[in-house]
Amino acid sequence: MAIAKVIVVDDSAVARQVISGVLSKDRSINVIAAVADPLFAMQRMRLDWPDVIVLDVEMPRMDGITFLKKIMSERPTPVVICSSLTVKGAATTMRALAAGAVAIVCKPTIGVRNFLLDASTDLVEAVKAASHANVHNLSPCLTAQLAAPNETTAHVVAIGTSTGGTQALEAILSALPRESPGIVVVQHMPERFTTAFSERLDGICQIEVREARDNDPVVPGCALIAPGGKQMTLRRSGAAYHVEVKNGPPVNRHCPSVDVLFRSVARCAGSNALGIIMTGMGDDGARGLLKMRQAGARTVAQDEATCVVFGMPKEAIKLGAVERVRPLQSIPREILG
Repeated sequence: MAIAKVIVVDDSAVARQVISGVLSKDRSINVIAAVADPLFAMQRMRLDWPDVIVLDVEMPRMDGITFLKKIMSERPTPVVICSSLTVKGAATTMRALAAGAVAIVCKPTIGVRNFLLDASTDLVEAVKAASHANVHNLSPCLTAQLAAPNETTAHVVAIGTSTGGTQALEAILSALPRESPGIVVVQHMPERFTTAFSERLDGICQIEVREARDNDPVVPGCALIAPGGKQMTLRRSGAAYHVEVKNGPPVNRHCPSVDVLFRSVARCAGSNALGIIMTGMGDDGARGLLKMRQAGARTVAQDEATCVVFGMPKEAIKLGAVERVRPLQSIPREILG
């Protein structure tokens, strides 16, 4: 069993102690250091370079975003952001994901010791996923804008992704023209972070991108992103589609869940749908994508070479849920096809 070497960078002594303790309980993780800021981290990393960095955002002497950009430009290394859930923090964390962070884990603003109960599993799984991440796929760039399709109004596109998905979604959605079909997305992400993520994408895309609200219509030229902490499903009323956004239990440990969305798309859209499963750890979405294919939908998986983590696509392929395997840069053409 491979052991992942991890360094924790956080200016809070309590946070360092708690995070280190959580990670050290897993036999596949070795916390080699826990330091108060990026300058101390760089000194320590020269002695023993980690496989994963767990990084706070707001710290003295050098902030986490600056440190992240420095690492990714000099020696790309998987980084898991462990940040407090504030409005300002959410927007900053979106900047961190854009700069190359693999994943984010919520850290409470108070009562950080409750972290042991509330988010320990999420943190451990995020670090494990990061240790296997292909960091060279964290900043994809699709330079060519694509021609618009002739007819899109009868179709709906459902996308599911997790680790590495924020960068992959940015690459895909920013390459689409305004005349693209309606898109519904589940990206595994904590509550409140999806708002900042959607706003950031909306600012750089030709299509409209926003966090979904209950009963929002699914229309061409718009991508709806499932809110963190809610389950999103597709519903049909006559010839029109809309989404339902409701409280619900986690499915495959996730809320929102890709399987929940994909199964509803299979029921409501059938052969008028395209299902796309992309980079991420685990198997969420694989069975739902199979339901879509059985209902006549086209199904696509991101290929291993362009994934950060080839977990979710691999599981879908093994189930026979995938019709076509495509590199990230080809997925916009699949959407417009």
